[in-house]
Amino acid sequence: MTLPLQRRAVLGAAATLALPAMSATPVDMPHLPWTRQAVLYQINVRQYSQAGTLAAVRADLPRLKQLGVDILWFMPWQPIGRLHRKGSLGSYYSISDYTAVNPEFGTLSDAKALVAEAHRLGFKVILDWVANHTAWDHPWATAHKDWYKLNARGEVYAVTFNEGLPSEEHWDDVVALNYGSAGLRDAMIDAMKFWVREVDLDGFRCDVASLVPTDFWVRARRELDALKPMFLLAESDAAELHTSTAFDMTYDWSLADEVFKKIGKGEAGAPLLKQWLARQQSPTTGYPAHAYRMRFTSNHDFNSWHGTDAELYGDAYPALAVLSFTLPGMPLIYNGQESRLTQRLAFFEKDAIDWKRHELADFYAGLVALKHQHPALAAGQYGAPLTLLDSRPDVVAFERRLGSDRVRVAVNLSAREQVWQGQTLKPWGWVLS
Repeated sequence: MTLPLQRRAVLGAAATLALPAMSATPVDMPHLPWTRQAVLYQINVRQYSQAGTLAAVRADLPRLKQLGVDILWFMPWQPIGRLHRKGSLGSYYSISDYTAVNPEFGTLSDAKALVAEAHRLGFKVILDWVANHTAWDHPWATAHKDWYKLNARGEVYAVTFNEGLPSEEHWDDVVALNYGSAGLRDAMIDAMKFWVREVDLDGFRCDVASLVPTDFWVRARRELDALKPMFLLAESDAAELHTSTAFDMTYDWSLADEVFKKIGKGEAGAPLLKQWLARQQSPTTGYPAHAYRMRFTSNHDFNSWHGTDAELYGDAYPALAVLSFTLPGMPLIYNGQESRLTQRLAFFEKDAIDWKRHELADFYAGLVALKHQHPALAAGQYGAPLTLLDSRPDVVAFERRLGSDRVRVAVNLSAREQVWQGQTLKPWGWVLS
């Protein structure tokens, strides 16, 4: 769930422009070794297969192992509320019981078996966690009304943004929680611990994390780490979620929204990305050196509400995917992208992925292998800073060097053939060395 936009081969030598490191903030948050050169893969269980079950995903794990991805991010597994439900199946993010499994997907035993098999194959598993709101018919809404935000009449009400303004917006199927209640904080952390103890999860992706008080996440992180070291991803780009050491990684919406989309629409090209890189690597961004940033061309929100890769990026799509894997940060693959997903998956109905021929599987597997093979491409403080290289106006070229490991990338962000350092780049082509 996403907040409204208003809130939220060896190459020859080249002259270089060295950009400053992300921040002068001291490194004060180590990350787990298995995260440092990892690739994230998001799974929408309902649409992953015709069966739409945890068992069906478990059967497909060997294929994902062959693809090479490391961390499996699952959208919520919990039961979905019925009161004010959207569509016939409802939203994953309208949860009616934090410690149960949606019968549509299977049972708690199925969840345990899936995670156990994923661990056996070498994956780590994180689960979407919705801490900001619940379904209207969550038992807490009756038993603990004080755990919810109330209107002037003392009633729970739909999550609302810009209240009283012309831009007022409602999430009608969910009601907001009140983190002024100590009892709510205890119960929410206990529910998160349930999944670590019972299912052996490795972390959480925390929905609309910036709408929940940061001090809650700091406490949750501390108590969860006492059970098992966690990896936490925030659906937020708030720098304070890193400076507080609550989260390992935040979204970087700006790359996709402000740069990739404009390039895909033909509204901009390489100069915009170069400007973005210079701005992002400035010490004034507020992000500490240890901040992991998630790089993506799609995810469940982008695919369902913004458009498919073909709609958003056209012929530029593979070039932008290359950049998402080679720029500093952790790349994400959304399920189906390796099969050139051409459908906007319905959010509240059954709409299974048409897997076709997995035609981009080798392309993605190659990018995953590149990420794994080169320490310079690691995330956060573990990877190399980025140095822009001289290039033609339509080409973005950069180098990342860490000790003896060096990766050079040149990407043609135009529909015309370009030449860089003696290398011919086809329209929307690239060279990696």
